[in-house]
Amino acid sequence: MGDPKKTSSIKSTIFILTALFAALTSAACFIQIPLPGGIPIVIQDMMAMLSGLLLGPVFGGLAVLVFIIVGCLGLPVFSGKSGINVILQGPTGGFIIGYLLAAIIGGLFLFVFLNNKKEHNKIKEWILIFIAALLATVVAFTCGIIGFMHLTGKSLAETVPLVLLPFIPGNSIKLVLMLLLTKKFRPIIYGYTN
Repeated sequence: MGDPKKTSSIKSTIFILTALFAALTSAACFIQIPLPGGIPIVIQDMMAMLSGLLLGPVFGGLAVLVFIIVGCLGLPVFSGKSGINVILQGPTGGFIIGYLLAAIIGGLFLFVFLNNKKEHNKIKEWILIFIAALLATVVAFTCGIIGFMHLTGKSLAETVPLVLLPFIPGNSIKLVLMLLLTKKFRPIIYGYTN
């Protein structure tokens, strides 16, 4: 059996990190650039995806779920708005749900393919982290596109220029940042939580 003090310390650390990432994702709503289509450029999606990449599918997903619950309960963390109607009836609702799925799927990919208990080839490690970040981004945008189409009744051809194309340059930068941050901080977080 393991040391009860160490187990308690690990649990405390992971819950603190989960709360921290929920707070960072929430606070990121204040950094945005409005666009004509109604969906602003934000770094909130990057914070949500990093939650999964750094904390894993369970606690990363939990951090994003806390962010969503806080927004539904009335704190203006959905790009300055709040309430469940933002998810159900707003143009960004699909993205908000996509944040949760992206954190879980990106985190799950790394959990399965990049086990921290094993030594990995450095190039393989970079590639796996990039694939996880790209996969999370694709999941978030797929949900965002589906949500926007459902809300507006627009076709895929009408939706893509509004919901995907304007965000490709910014998301390319976010992919690089997620790659660098995950490579740097994932082993550190793993050291504190295992």
